[in-house]
Amino acid sequence: MGLFRTPAHAKQPEKRSRRNKVFAMLLGFLLAGTAAYATSNWVIGLNSGSSGEAQSAALGNLTITATAGGTNLLYPGGNGDVVVSISNPNPYPVTVTAVQLPTDTTYATGYTTSSLTTTQSGCLASTPSDVVWNYSTGTSGTSHTLTSALTVAATGQANNPLVVTFTDDATMTSGAPAACASTYFEMPSLTGVTASAEQNGATTSPATDSWTS
Repeated sequence: MGLFRTPAHAKQPEKRSRRNKVFAMLLGFLLAGTAAYATSNWVIGLNSGSSGEAQSAALGNLTITATAGGTNLLYPGGNGDVVVSISNPNPYPVTVTAVQLPTDTTYATGYTTSSLTTTQSGCLASTPSDVVWNYSTGTSGTSHTLTSALTVAATGQANNPLVVTFTDDATMTSGAPAACASTYFEMPSLTGVTASAEQNGATTSPATDSWTS
């Protein structure tokens, strides 16, 4: 017998059949995987009036207290520094842009030491001491804009309280009594401030500021 060889083209259908089966299996796997991530036709909506709840923080007033310090000292006819400490009780920063002053006949009280515990005889507000806020007028509550806005940090944060030196914002008239020499003064209470809640960072303590009119 002679050797019989099957023509090459005779095996083509079998190869194609196997490839088709493999392709069908792969397609099945792909479709199965896709189905796991398919979006349902049951679309869910949102009822009108759906909402949430938020609450605003409380509004607390600043506290300004006398603090020892200052470089420019008072003398008759001259101006001197005033040092204060500003405390902010709010959980957000507060920016101060202006102060409101009492009248120019509302005088400071003199004390023997910087602790402001023992008054200086002959140099009281009622004497008078002739020490007042600079640029105060005959009208109480006049507003005076700060040269630079001061931002006091939120409660519990650094730079709260904020120590500020108001340069040359106290003045002593030429009629001040001699008893007011070598004296520490507690300035009259401010009648108010212009301040608002802030989002920006705080002023670094100690700071220097002023009002010039």
